[in-house]
Order: sequence, then C-alpha cells, then structure tokens
Amino acid sequence: MRFRRLTGAVAVMLAAALTGALGAARPAAALLPDAFGFALWSGGVVSQQWPAATTVSPSGVGRWLVKFPGIATAGGVVHVTAVHDGFATPPGRWCQAEAWGPSGPDELVMVSCYRPGGILDSQPGFSVQFARSSGVFAASRFGYVDANSAGGIITQYNSTGAANTVTNAGPGLYSVALTGLGTAGPQAGNVQATAVNPAAGARCKVASWQSSANGQFFRVYCFSSAGVPTNTRFTLTWTYQRALYGGASPPYRFGYLWNTPPLGPPLTNFNSAGGGGTLAGGPPIWTVTFASIAAPPGNVQVTAFGTTPDFCGLHSPWTPGAGALGIRVSCFNNAGAAVNSGFTVEYSSRF
Repeated sequence: MRFRRLTGAVAVMLAAALTGALGAARPAAALLPDAFGFALWSGGVVSQQWPAATTVSPSGVGRWLVKFPGIATAGGVVHVTAVHDGFATPPGRWCQAEAWGPSGPDELVMVSCYRPGGILDSQPGFSVQFARSSGVFAASRFGYVDANSAGGIITQYNSTGAANTVTNAGPGLYSVALTGLGTAGPQAGNVQATAVNPAAGARCKVASWQSSANGQFFRVYCFSSAGVPTNTRFTLTWTYQRALYGGASPPYRFGYLWNTPPLGPPLTNFNSAGGGGTLAGGPPIWTVTFASIAAPPGNVQVTAFGTTPDFCGLHSPWTPGAGALGIRVSCFNNAGAAVNSGFTVEYSSRF
C-alpha cells in the first residue's frame, strides 16, 4: 500500500479503503491495550515517540503520514491535537485525522492541519496517538468509538463488554453512550474527541457530559472550517484513572484535567502520582501542571468543551522538568481570535 504525495482526492480513496479493512480484527489480547503508538511532531522533528522508530513524513501541504512500526492492527481510534504558537500570525490552527490502518507490520495514520478559512497549513506541529483494545476487563473503566458521519459505529471498545451507541441527533450533533462504564457523578474521568475527514477541514468537541451508575453519556458537536455544524466521522475516547491509550499499570504516570472553566468536578482531575493537576493563567494561554509524572516518552491530547465552534490546541510542546509536567493550552474562535473556552487535557506516559 503506497501513501506518498496524497492529494485530497487520493486521501478520500485511502480513507474508504482503510475503513473497509477494519473488518479483519486481531484476536483479543490478554492485556489492555492490544496496540498503541504516539508521537509529537514539532519543528520538523519527531520526539516523544512510541514505538521508538516511529516516523512522520510530509505528504503535501498540511498533510503528514505517521508510521507506527510493528503495531499493525485493524480498528482502533486516533486522536490528534495541533501544536502551534497561539500568537503567530495568522493565529489559530487545528489538526484532524484523515485515515488509518495496517500496512504490512506497521500502522499508518494520515494527519492534516488547517488554519482559519479551511486552508491546509504546514506550519503547525501536532501530537498524535493511535490505540486499539479488545477483550473484557470488567474492573476497568475505558471505552471508545469511531463513528461515521451518520452516527454508524465503525469500531468500538468497552472494557465491560457492553455495546456503545452513537446517534446522529441533527447536523453536526451526536449523542454517544458508553453503557456499563458506571462511575459516580456528575462527571468522572476524561474524554477526548477528534474529527476524521479526508476531504475538508472539520473539528469536533464535547458539548455535554454526564456520568452515572449506568455509564458515560456525551453530546459531541462537529463543525466545518466555516464554523457551521456539519456531520463528519469522529472518534471519542473516555478514560477513568487510566492512560488515554487504555493502560493503567504500566503506565504508572498519567493525568487528566477538565477546565470548564474553571476546574471541573473533583473526579475529572486526576494525577497517578497523587494530588491532581493545577490550572493557572487563562486566555490566551492556560498552563496545566501535573507534579511527579513526567516520564518521556509521553503524549498529550486536548479537546475543546462547549457548544460553539471554538477549538483548542497546544500552544507549545509540553515541558517535563524535575518530574513535573507543564502543558500550555490555547483556545480560539472560528476566526482565530483567542477565547476563554473550556477544554479537557490528558497526559499519558509510556512508563
């Protein structure tokens, strides 16, 4: 399978081909997850990558091919977050997934990035993660969905073995239910969402969230690059006291936080080393700090929260220092102006 020099039309065909490949799932694994990989692409350099030989190759303006070696598997979900200086001109960038799937022994992921106006842009860096799980782990609380634009589930996972559901409730509006993953309320854990679209710029965010003894229930809003509610494929992952890729021990270092703003309920703020995370600053830049969990390689993902077309990303790469982890987050409106938006953020170390 050849992934070089992809145009928008070729990316559409690639997405269709990879979607069809998802039927050949691997046997259930004994551990959670089956396979995962992540990387930071910033300044034209790959870092914080796992597996260690992960590569990122430009594939035209604003598009990249990420190769995670040796972890090929069907299904799974991808999350992507832009990494871009929020003060750069013009401001505001976002990144999304286009397609993913196995090619020989490797897992290939196509990523694209845009600036306001829906223009493909090669300036931003990005943070990307792929993960796939199977099997029943009733004591765990972890689930994800990959849904098409009509709300049909392409692939899913629920650690209790229950069936997740997605319903298209209107243009760009989806209801997602991760049943069986019960927790105390009103909200618990962390959630990330990413638009998947090989043909045009799109963004997805979480608009509402309710935790209960019956499971986790979300509303997801998706928008076009013009800020118009638009149906698109998307991924959503929810975790409770686990890394975003599903692992818990290992990894022994991970954390998450919800800025509503201000901080969300206590069960949405977690640090595996204890004490939770802290939130400081504010628009245009928030600083999230988790003490004692910096253990490269690791990965950070950010998702905007709310009902408007606002979106969020990483202002700069995260900075580990003396065991602490600093994460800088910026949020923008559809025109690229800094705004005071809610967001969720999660850090997951390999170790």
